[in-house]
Amino acid sequence: MGALAGLRRGPGDPTFRVVGDHVWRGIRTPTGPATLRLGARPRDAEVEADAWGPGAAWALDHVPALLGADDDPAGFRADLHPLVAEAHRRCPHVRFGATHRLWEALVPAVIEQKVTGQEAFAGFRRLIRRYGERAPGSGHDLGLWVQPAAETVRRVPSWEWLRLHIDPCRSRTLVRAAAVADALERLTATDAEVRLRTLPGVGEWTAAEIRSRAFGDPDAVSFGDYHVAKDVGWAVTGTPYDDEGLRSFLEPWRPHRNRVVVLLHGFAGGRPRRGPRMPPRTHLPVS
Repeated sequence: MGALAGLRRGPGDPTFRVVGDHVWRGIRTPTGPATLRLGARPRDAEVEADAWGPGAAWALDHVPALLGADDDPAGFRADLHPLVAEAHRRCPHVRFGATHRLWEALVPAVIEQKVTGQEAFAGFRRLIRRYGERAPGSGHDLGLWVQPAAETVRRVPSWEWLRLHIDPCRSRTLVRAAAVADALERLTATDAEVRLRTLPGVGEWTAAEIRSRAFGDPDAVSFGDYHVAKDVGWAVTGTPYDDEGLRSFLEPWRPHRNRVVVLLHGFAGGRPRRGPRMPPRTHLPVS
């Protein structure tokens, strides 16, 4: 179930809940909203899945991909670096799950651009609770939500974005992307990076975040992230990398570069944090 961890946008994500041994997700599928409940049965090497709502059949059909069944690690050379080899030995079953919902991946990725995690997750929660909808079936009883449709996001007025604490730069990117959401959903993993980066406001970092979640792309490294290059450099050399240092280090593992990042982060963790945290901005209106 580790393939699902990257889909949770902060501990208060309204579209994602963990209850006991089950993971619940609210999903907007091509056939309508759905509630999906997944539970692992390790002794039987099985996953049980239940779904409710108009999109239930679609959600159940895509469970294998969501859990990483389509991620093929063939050709991955962990032995190219001793630390990567040890990380892979300890966690040989890392898989990248694919949601096959590009709009669903784009919204939080844009909201998380160039702000603190605290601010990004709060903005995402506000957007969902103001413009999303309650998940169907048992998800409704649990208080689960589904992200707003692209058409809904396209109609959000400019002043409402400020009340959500999402600044004009990010809100304009979301509105522009919403106008072409149908075309975006038809993208494949092969053409996604190039096409996504033609959207104003979508750069390398955002495209990688979308590709990783929507397509389970094991090569989608979030270059430009505040932490990734520094954390990998610290794990490997004891000194933080910049983005160019990270590119150079990861190049031998293409097309599995993000697999290396995930393995190293899981094995060594992040670098020690000694400075003060970046404070959230306070100039936006109180909602």
